[in-house]
Amino acid sequence: MTLKPNQKSKSSKKNQVEKMFDSISFEYDLLNGIMTFNSHKRWKQNILNIAKILQPNNALDIATGTADIAMNLGSLPNCRVVGVDISEKMLSVGRQKIIKNNLEESVLLETGDAENLKYKDNYFDLVTIGFGVRNFQDLKKGLKESLRVLKENGTLIILETSIPENRVIRFFYSLFTRTYIPLMAKIFSKDKSAYSYLLDSAELFPCGIEFKNILKSVGFSKVQIKPKFFGSSTIYIATK
Repeated sequence: MTLKPNQKSKSSKKNQVEKMFDSISFEYDLLNGIMTFNSHKRWKQNILNIAKILQPNNALDIATGTADIAMNLGSLPNCRVVGVDISEKMLSVGRQKIIKNNLEESVLLETGDAENLKYKDNYFDLVTIGFGVRNFQDLKKGLKESLRVLKENGTLIILETSIPENRVIRFFYSLFTRTYIPLMAKIFSKDKSAYSYLLDSAELFPCGIEFKNILKSVGFSKVQIKPKFFGSSTIYIATK
C-alpha cells in the first residue's frame, strides 16, 4: 500500500484508505499508544467530558476505527451510539472490544461512508470524528453530511492532528514525527507505508483557523478550537 496524499486520484482515495486501515487493523491500537505515548486516550477522554455536558441520547461516531470514542460515549447514561467506518477489519477489532466491555446494548458498529451516510436528516444529538476527517475523499462533502444528520443545535466534535503554530515547537514536532514514528512503524508494523501516508496527510491537512473557516463555510454556526499537546492535535467543537 503506497498511498500518498495527492498522488492518487480522488476517485481512488476512499478505496486506498479502506485497504490501508484493513492492513493495520490488528496493530492499530498498539501503535497508536506507542506513537502518542497514550496521549490519544486523554484526548478522547476530553471528548467524553464535553459529551457529558451535552447529555446526548443518540450519537454517531464517524471513522470510528476500533471504537474507542464510540465506547466512551456508550458509557454515558441513556446514550445509544452508532459507530461507522469504511474498514470492516477495524470494525471487527472494535466489536471484540465492545463485547469485552459489555457495551453491546449501547454501541452498534456499522460499515459506512462518512460522505454518504444512510441516516435521516436531523437525527443525532451528537456527531464525533476522531482522527478521521483528513482521510475524507471530499472534506466539505463529509462535513456537510455530518451537518445534515445532526439535530438543530446539535454538536459536532472533531479530534484531529494539527501542526503547532510556535516555530520552535513545530521544529521539534517535525523532528519527532519524521524520526520516532517511522522507527516505531518499522519495528512494529507490517505496512510501513500506511504510517508514511498518515504522517503526510497530517502535514497537509488544514488546521486551526483554516479548518474553523471550512466548518463555518459548510454551515456550522459556531466553532471552538481547543489545541492539545502544544498544538500537535486539536479538538474542534462545532454547533449546528
